[in-house]
Amino acid sequence: MMRNFKHIFSIILIFCSFLAGAAHLPQDKKVPNEINVGLATGDAKVLSSYFNQNVELVVLDNDNVYSKAQAQQIVTNFFSKFPPIEKNAFSIIHDSGKENAQYVIGKLKTEKGDFRVYFLLKQNDGKQYIHQLRIEQQ
Repeated sequence: MMRNFKHIFSIILIFCSFLAGAAHLPQDKKVPNEINVGLATGDAKVLSSYFNQNVELVVLDNDNVYSKAQAQQIVTNFFSKFPPIEKNAFSIIHDSGKENAQYVIGKLKTEKGDFRVYFLLKQNDGKQYIHQLRIEQQ
């Protein structure tokens, strides 16, 4: 119970911090299409090409900071158990950001149910990297 409270509180805190200073994102702050495609098609390799060297990952029972390779394997396992539906599997519900960071909330439809997806992108050397990824059952 306490873990769920801490988890919900941390999500709310991160979300509110971005909302506080966020306006509409400029065109160059859009989520890279490859991330959307990777989530919609269940392609962990495409998705992991945007992972930072270390990624805070929460996917089902996995909750830790993982290397890029470990995170890719966990996401691959997730998609093998929960394949996305064929059309419009991933949709962005909200995205917000400021300076070099962007937070995205989306919905992933799989053959075995829907999931809420949260990820934090930070820009480094002109490319956006996923620093945090959460995939939680709705």
